[in-house]
Amino acid sequence: MAINLFGFEISKKVSPQNSVEAISPIPKPTDESSATVAVGGGYYGQYVDLSNTDTVSDHELIRKYREAAMQPECDAAVSDIVDGAIASSDESSPVDLSMNDLDLPDSVKKKIINEFNRVLKLYKFNRNAADYFRNWYVDGKAYFNVIIDPNNPQKGIIELRPVESTHINKVKEVKQETDKKTGLEYEKVVDEYYVYSPDLGNNGVDKLNGIKFANDAIIQVNSGIMDPDKTRTVGHLHKSMKLVNQLRYMEDSLVVYRVSRAPERRIFYIDVGNLPKGKAEEYVQQVVSRYRNKLVYDANTGNISDDRRHMSMLEDFYLPRREGGRGTEITTLGGGENLGQIEDVQFFQRKLYRALNVPVARLEQDTAFSVGRASEVSREEVKFQKFIDRLRKKFSFMLMDALRIQLILKGVITEKDWGDIEESINISFLEDNYFAELKEFEILRERLEMSQMLEDIVGKYISDKYVRTVILKQSEEDIMRLDAEIEEEGSGDDGEFDDEDENI
Repeated sequence: MAINLFGFEISKKVSPQNSVEAISPIPKPTDESSATVAVGGGYYGQYVDLSNTDTVSDHELIRKYREAAMQPECDAAVSDIVDGAIASSDESSPVDLSMNDLDLPDSVKKKIINEFNRVLKLYKFNRNAADYFRNWYVDGKAYFNVIIDPNNPQKGIIELRPVESTHINKVKEVKQETDKKTGLEYEKVVDEYYVYSPDLGNNGVDKLNGIKFANDAIIQVNSGIMDPDKTRTVGHLHKSMKLVNQLRYMEDSLVVYRVSRAPERRIFYIDVGNLPKGKAEEYVQQVVSRYRNKLVYDANTGNISDDRRHMSMLEDFYLPRREGGRGTEITTLGGGENLGQIEDVQFFQRKLYRALNVPVARLEQDTAFSVGRASEVSREEVKFQKFIDRLRKKFSFMLMDALRIQLILKGVITEKDWGDIEESINISFLEDNYFAELKEFEILRERLEMSQMLEDIVGKYISDKYVRTVILKQSEEDIMRLDAEIEEEGSGDDGEFDDEDENI
């Protein structure tokens, strides 16, 4: 364990003979944005910000995402996504650890499960899981500070503290290298760390001022979505930003149109006879001031008063009419006739839901919930569930990273061991989606009906193992486990009957 900057490094120092690094001018693929600093000669060289290319900064984008999430339609869609991803239950945790494919002793598995439960307690996951997921989904990234005891790192993680996304930035130090064979220059990453400052989001000029944290002192989970230039990470709400703004403009214009066109207005044709132009205009103004009624309601006091000093866009029209006309006349100008048409607003609402991968049917709050067969479940709901599963896998990185650090600190496994078993550890989320459950039951019912139809030809044309593996989709492990359970249950039943017979 070596202290590095303001944090710690988990990995051990590797001897030079065992350290093998592939040299390639092609940088490693990444799904995170960072500030890049060119270094050379022991000092910082030119500062190159690859995350901000003639557009707003990452921190400004996060603020825009949060503003967009306040739109009622967007907030409702995000709430549906959060509710679909994080299920709450008083009896069980929202997540569970699965190690079915892990080839380790049971004692080691038990230690891993215990440390995973410890990580959940550090996160206070049962209580804050929905908030963590919503903040990560809206911001497009989430950060947690890993706090340990420097004097006794074997105690493991002491605290996992959330970090405001707009107050932290990842920095990469790179230096220019030249390929000896081709002569091409490429960038080699020398060091990676995080810079934290409460003013980082407000002062985007110098992103290197602040407290430096080692790479392993910060747990980061991002959306994994990159902009077209592959220079920075954007949030899940990025593609809906334009639609949110368009929807706001449409709603605002709708209100203006309603206010200006809804009321009926009158047109006064005033007979001015043969009066000259100046006298005619003066006479018209006298009529207007005499008959215009400007009643104003004060919501604070509840009083109604006559206020003639203010002009309104809903004023009546007063037009002079020369001698020879039909005299003074009052007609009515009707209001707007298509005030109830909001198809354009509904169009942008549906488009917003599609951009967020939320079923459009959920926009209609009056739609009744139907309990039926799986065939009745819409394709949009199935796609939505797959989308939720992808979000869960990405979000689970925050748990996996914390588990990795905890296991290495406690000495349960090494860094190399984690690389070998990482793919065999899965985090399963608690399911409360009725559509997913209904689909599974429907599939099982169809499989059981098919197996019953094949009973007459089992042993003649097909084998029993074929039915169990191909039709019922049972693995070899499932077959052995189920056979053992059936045998155990059968022997138990026989024992009970024997006892009853003896008592009789």
